[in-house]
Amino acid sequence: MLSRYRLLLVFALLLSLSSFLSAQVSEEAKRIQSHVLGVDSHNDTMQRVLIEGVDIGKRLPDGMVDLPRLREGGMHVPFFALWAPMYYHGAEAVRRTLDLRDAMQSVLDKYPDQIELATSGRDIERIVGQKKIAAVLTIEGGHQIDNDLRVLRMYRRMGILSMTLTHFRSNDWADSSTGKPEHNGLTDFGKQVVREMNSLGMIVDISHVSDKTFYDAIEVSTKPVIASHSSCFVNSDVPRNMKDDMFRALAKNGGVVGVNFSASFLNQKDAGELKQMIAKHNAIEPNLAGVELDQFAAKEYEEMGAAHAKTGAATVEDAAECIDHIVKVAGIDHVGIGSDFDGIQSVPLGLEDFSKMPALTDALLRRGYKEEDIKKIMGGNFLRVVKEVVGY
Repeated sequence: MLSRYRLLLVFALLLSLSSFLSAQVSEEAKRIQSHVLGVDSHNDTMQRVLIEGVDIGKRLPDGMVDLPRLREGGMHVPFFALWAPMYYHGAEAVRRTLDLRDAMQSVLDKYPDQIELATSGRDIERIVGQKKIAAVLTIEGGHQIDNDLRVLRMYRRMGILSMTLTHFRSNDWADSSTGKPEHNGLTDFGKQVVREMNSLGMIVDISHVSDKTFYDAIEVSTKPVIASHSSCFVNSDVPRNMKDDMFRALAKNGGVVGVNFSASFLNQKDAGELKQMIAKHNAIEPNLAGVELDQFAAKEYEEMGAAHAKTGAATVEDAAECIDHIVKVAGIDHVGIGSDFDGIQSVPLGLEDFSKMPALTDALLRRGYKEEDIKKIMGGNFLRVVKEVVGY
């Protein structure tokens, strides 16, 4: 009983401190955040819509993302990831992707006055100019094309603008940062995928890939690539974080890295939890299909607890520190926001959901960043990549 009481007391103190920090956000930070484009290059909210049936048009009592909190935080251009776990194989992975695309469509159809699908740079600017949310769609894992460029082309026709080349495990044509190295980077077919994405006007996303896959993709791609939800290896040694040489190579390519808000990505004290979760997930291989596989995935999603993430040792200052480090290494034109909200198990104190984004802007202001710099970080840099790769 005493242990439970102490846990409740700690939770109450953390909640109070978070509220205090939010109250201390400067009026200048709030003003700037209300005028940024507000691009977030990765969230996992469609999992909640598909599995839980949540209505993100309303402010939810849990989780990190909904339309009201996007508006409150000045984040007008969320990249919604359509992610199928890698134990969805072949046609099952394609089916799951289509189910998630349908879940996204249900939101678009229900709230046409609040959110609209964006498929170009011009779309993003127009939709945000109309005071609506501009939804950008991404695929999170190259296994979801089932080794078929025709499937990739169909995804692009469905309005999907980017794809992460791998997820937790290596697939048939690319090595993952957290999977067994099987190909020494990209296979010949993997290089074909990158070239086809360039041709289609589809953004190559190198979050989750191994270092060798990263450098192969950079070498093959004729267009800027992104790391949609990665942070700094110097701050936390999780394999999915990027090393300084990688930031420099990404900058030379013209790309952008979206800083991941997982506490595990931002603070070494939180790193162990993520490593354990990935190892556990990679060991799962259910011999299921169809509805039974979906039920298994729903149970695993619930056990992961992303909708009820706890506060880690990391704080909003750690997120600002990561941004600052990338700026010093790669330059102001190559960093953005890639929260991974609704897909992470722990969040930084003071940055628990999208409504808290002014606190991050405030932290950047205290570090000497000017309004024009913050506007690049909060969306301008990613909009440039969209225009260069997808088109205006």
